[in-house]
Amino acid sequence: MRGALEGARRRWRPALTVSMAVGLAVAIIVAAFGLALYNERLARQERLRQAEVQLRILAGSMAAPLAFDDRSAARDYVGAQSSNPDVEAVGAYDMQGRLAAGYTRGGAPPPPSNVLSPPRIADGRLVLTAPVSEGGTVLGSVYLRTVLESPTRRLMRYAGFALLIVMAALLVAVLGAASAREAEAYRKLKAEIREREKAEEALRQSQKMEAMGQLTGGVAHDFNNLLMVASSGLDLLERTSDPARRERLRDGIRQAIDRGASLTQQLLAFSRRSPLKPEVVDIGERLSGMLAILDRSLREDVTVRMQLPPDLWRVEVDTSQLEVAVLNIAINARDAMPDGGTITIEARNEPSGHADGAGDMVRLAIRDTGVGVAPDMISRLFEPFFTTKAVGKGTGLGLSQVYGFARASGGEVGVDSVVGEGTTIWLRIPRTTKALARLVAPAERPRLAEGERRRVLMVEDDDSVAQLVEEMLRELGYEVTRVGDGPSAFETLRTDPGHHLVFSDMVMPGDIGGLDLARDLSRLRPDLPVLLTTGYSAAAAAASREGRRVLVKPYRIEALAAELDTLLAGAAGRA
Repeated sequence: MRGALEGARRRWRPALTVSMAVGLAVAIIVAAFGLALYNERLARQERLRQAEVQLRILAGSMAAPLAFDDRSAARDYVGAQSSNPDVEAVGAYDMQGRLAAGYTRGGAPPPPSNVLSPPRIADGRLVLTAPVSEGGTVLGSVYLRTVLESPTRRLMRYAGFALLIVMAALLVAVLGAASAREAEAYRKLKAEIREREKAEEALRQSQKMEAMGQLTGGVAHDFNNLLMVASSGLDLLERTSDPARRERLRDGIRQAIDRGASLTQQLLAFSRRSPLKPEVVDIGERLSGMLAILDRSLREDVTVRMQLPPDLWRVEVDTSQLEVAVLNIAINARDAMPDGGTITIEARNEPSGHADGAGDMVRLAIRDTGVGVAPDMISRLFEPFFTTKAVGKGTGLGLSQVYGFARASGGEVGVDSVVGEGTTIWLRIPRTTKALARLVAPAERPRLAEGERRRVLMVEDDDSVAQLVEEMLRELGYEVTRVGDGPSAFETLRTDPGHHLVFSDMVMPGDIGGLDLARDLSRLRPDLPVLLTTGYSAAAAAASREGRRVLVKPYRIEALAAELDTLLAGAAGRA
């Protein structure tokens, strides 16, 4: 490079004059000045790019602290920006736009609230804002103010040719150093983020294991109790001939089965796999009808009182979830009264005052006379897996189901409690102006020729379930053909097409499930009704969306009889 410059200097020397030297000097100055302006524009673009990268990194690292309201972590990430000397102010803001953490290096602090806007230059400073989001959910925002260019640097750029050249060299050096520092800060920040993610993942795994331990311990305890009731009841049924005692034992076994089904509903509701079936109900009538099951579920030293006015408004809810919610609250109230007490269930209308009735609510409150809840525990009562009972004495899902039911019904839930006096758990459910569903008369069984029996093709792969269901069907007067999978069902229908109905489980081995079987039969044998059954609520919901009849396990023989009669009556009507 030096040889090339010397050669150029020797070639220019013969023709160089004062005017040419002046012109060359002017040309060099103009070129340097233009280069400085161009460099200034490039520097601004690069500064903006670096600031945007820094801002994106900051926004990405703020997702977890803002989601969990971890102010300490937020301050750490904000403080990490101090490694860049050009940064004047940094701020992290929550979803309400309030400042959660801030950093200032001289000058004005970050604003108390943040408004998202495009990058802008104000008073020689570059100001950027960006949202903080995770999975499409906006959690907050971040604010960054950085120096664009110092006055001294600008003065040196326009001081003259020599100063401009020096300024260019200095600018390159400064930008290189700043870039190196920023790269180092970025590397450190990435390393900190990786360490933070590892720690958070370890914490999440620990919390998952703790939650699963709580859940499995509670479920195992509850189901063991239910199995104990059922097993002991069956043993005692074989040992006694007293009709009254046998009736009490049968009631106890039935209650244990119902409680097991209720516990399954809680687990499904918690995992959001249980589909809601809202219907218009008279809540007073529904609650009054629960008195018997509440008496069976509570101890003899616990009294249940109901205060339900006759003019309660109608609501639209999933009735089974409503009953499970009331039962969960009552059981918690029972456990809060170890020496006995009173549970009061009351409801009232709460008008909103609007002429059109918008906002009208029905308030349901369940009050006990137990030990009460400490103030620091109230905010955690509806958390999944949270329980004040001993390990293995509860799943911690009861009140979380109540919370989920209230929210899914468009309402709200709350707790009022005084230690030593008792607790009130209340729900507010929106009023509905829809009419109550009309009762449908039971389907009439189709008439058969004398001596003819209705034939059912049962498709079930579980032998123990199949044996019991076959006995139920025979008890109802059906002739049963039993197969274990979809292909066998097709082969049976091909060789013996005289069946009146197909009763199939939905989840079976092989490529053909119950829903596939029903779809194919609808095309090949539209005259043949199909009743599906499953214990998986997701599968039941999928079949219901197609208009299929589904009987959800566990079911009673009365429910089975009603479904079969409805299908057979419908098939006879179409014939």
